[in-house]
Amino acid sequence: MENIKEIISKMTLEEKAGMLSGLDFWRTKPVDRLGIASILLSDGPHGLRKPAKLTDYLKIQESIEAVCFPAGCALASSFNKEMMEELGQVIGNECQAEGVAVILGPAVNIKRSPLCGRNFEYLSEDPLVASTMAEAFIRGVQSKNVGTSIKHFLANNQEYRRMTSSSQADERTLREIYLAAFEGAVKKSKPWTVMCSYNRINGVYAAENHEYLTEVLRGEWDFDGFVVSDWGAVNNRVNDLAAGLDLEMPDSNGKNDRLVVEAVKAGILDENIVDRAVERILNIINRFETNRDESAVFDRDKDHEKARAIAEECIVLLKNDNILPLKKEARISFVGDFAEKPRYQGGGSSHINAFKIESALQMAEIFDITYARGFDIEKDSYNQTLAAEAISAAADSAAVVVFAGLPDVYESEGFDRSHMRLPEYQNRLIEELSNVNPNIVVVLHNGSPVEMPWINKVKGVLETYLGGQAVGGAVVRCLFGDINPSGRLAESFPVKLEDNPSYLFYKGEGDIVEYREGIFVGYRYYEKKKMDVLFPFGHGLSYTDFTYSNLQIDKKNAHDTDEITVKVDVTNTGEMKGKEVVQLYVAATDSKVIRPAKELKGFEKIELIPGETGTVSFTLTGRDFAYYNTEIPNWYTESGEYEILIGQSSQDIKLKETLNIISASKIPVKYTLNSTLGDMYETPAGKLILEDVIYNFKKALIGDDDNDAFGEASSLMFTEMIHSMPLRNVVSFGGILDFNDCEKILEKMNNQ
Repeated sequence: MENIKEIISKMTLEEKAGMLSGLDFWRTKPVDRLGIASILLSDGPHGLRKPAKLTDYLKIQESIEAVCFPAGCALASSFNKEMMEELGQVIGNECQAEGVAVILGPAVNIKRSPLCGRNFEYLSEDPLVASTMAEAFIRGVQSKNVGTSIKHFLANNQEYRRMTSSSQADERTLREIYLAAFEGAVKKSKPWTVMCSYNRINGVYAAENHEYLTEVLRGEWDFDGFVVSDWGAVNNRVNDLAAGLDLEMPDSNGKNDRLVVEAVKAGILDENIVDRAVERILNIINRFETNRDESAVFDRDKDHEKARAIAEECIVLLKNDNILPLKKEARISFVGDFAEKPRYQGGGSSHINAFKIESALQMAEIFDITYARGFDIEKDSYNQTLAAEAISAAADSAAVVVFAGLPDVYESEGFDRSHMRLPEYQNRLIEELSNVNPNIVVVLHNGSPVEMPWINKVKGVLETYLGGQAVGGAVVRCLFGDINPSGRLAESFPVKLEDNPSYLFYKGEGDIVEYREGIFVGYRYYEKKKMDVLFPFGHGLSYTDFTYSNLQIDKKNAHDTDEITVKVDVTNTGEMKGKEVVQLYVAATDSKVIRPAKELKGFEKIELIPGETGTVSFTLTGRDFAYYNTEIPNWYTESGEYEILIGQSSQDIKLKETLNIISASKIPVKYTLNSTLGDMYETPAGKLILEDVIYNFKKALIGDDDNDAFGEASSLMFTEMIHSMPLRNVVSFGGILDFNDCEKILEKMNNQ
């Protein structure tokens, strides 16, 4: 393609407006006379859902046969950045082979509640995990000269009324949690496109939100690709375009194109805005077309093997009372429909037409396995005959593996879950099996947390999430010890739904959804409240043991402009090779603002053979100690003491050290007659200026011998009361100052 600006200068207004919406459901419009090609966008992110016929976009069975990799819920549990980048490379190659220019993913929306029907696609409740894993995936895909579309920007955390609801959140909450999930990935990996969400943010539709599409995304984060609407998210095409939404998908049969033309001709819309959007789209078209890899081959069998290896990396061993790995020579009973027909992906736009599926039952044929169906996932009821067969088999087995989980109808794009329970027939069957055999292992297939009323009656629990088409082989290899599980939970599992911080306000009232829990999402809430959870964020067991030692911080006194290096040694003290996820949390011990008890600021996965010691290193900056101060408004690091915590989960901290941070920035404060004496007295200047004032004020109120006259409690009361009083009260109560005196004090305070 020749110079893009020159091409735009040759385009008619109608052609330019046409470039801003799709040709159909999946393709951009070509302009043949100017050599502008049409490019294909395709659903993802855990596989390629390219339609076999471009007109049959909603017919899942009509999409090409492809490879279904583990869903986002599982991928994040790997905590493996290198693996995530490799997955991106594989999918990028598949896209090149199939002529797909942009794959629609990764999906990084925060898991605010376990109820969100689309949580299976999303990565984590923690913005660092979501952003870091997305960054690696983007880097991998785009290394193959294929674009990604990080989604859904912004605060799209439920499916209920997702096209009209307004996510009402304060700026600090958005910055620290919901924007942060996108920020690192956008800044570091430069996705080719960003997909805006359906919902409104504080009353303004994401598609026409200039503050976030332009001021934050482009102005602050330096995003240089194009913004595409989620399919059908356009509210007002002219306003959306002015706000920074470049490409509308799908097509609107020319209706919105005509609105753009009319707005330009009427002087309502500057044609330069149209040109700018066209240029952004043409840049991406050109980037793909000039880097086509005609030699790329979609090797489905090879990628299937990769899918299994990735699934193995994602499995989380939640509980193990000396039952796993299973003895290979023992008679084992497999129970449950999912053993034969695994649930390996979620429903909706990311649904992959998997070219083959391997089940655990199929992959365990070499072992002494008896299979009893136990239940029928197509029928939400207890089947006495199937259950009796399973109980009989269990009584005659060394151990029982129950393949349980959520049927498709329980969670999908388009609707939210109404509860956090497994089907009751599954819970009942697990209880009954535990009555005849104490050696029960539950293998879960689910896209988000479930309650486990039977947890104390089973000896082992494997969380496979939705592990892709090769999950069966991965599970069998894990059950029998051919691999060592190394996944960790990227979300907390509460004991019950009512414990979740968003529980009271999740779906909202009408279209208003208040994020009243603020920054306290997931473990940030449970840790602050010191609440019991079923399994904490970051939790995951291994078939070997790891010990931590020698925590070192290169600067015990640092400025917020410094880089701080943290190192820790990890030793495999067990008898099997394994991988450990080392987690670094930061705690602000004496903050003046409300903050979480601790926050994840780094994680690394390390593989060690028995007896081996490895050193894990982290680099921290001032941002890792900061909170978003809305008064500035900017990120702000308080001076003071912080703890560096190294752990195996948010609740299992192995080592800690403290350091002091000196902040280079100051928050400007304007003192007034309504400023409290205590707030002013806390400053160095305030101590000098107000020491005599406070002493004389207290003396005027309670006399010289306050302890004798009033007692210790009353003295404390007066002291606290005085510190909480605004400066104007010194005039009203004590009479020791007049308003002229107060103005002089304020002048000194504000000029310090």
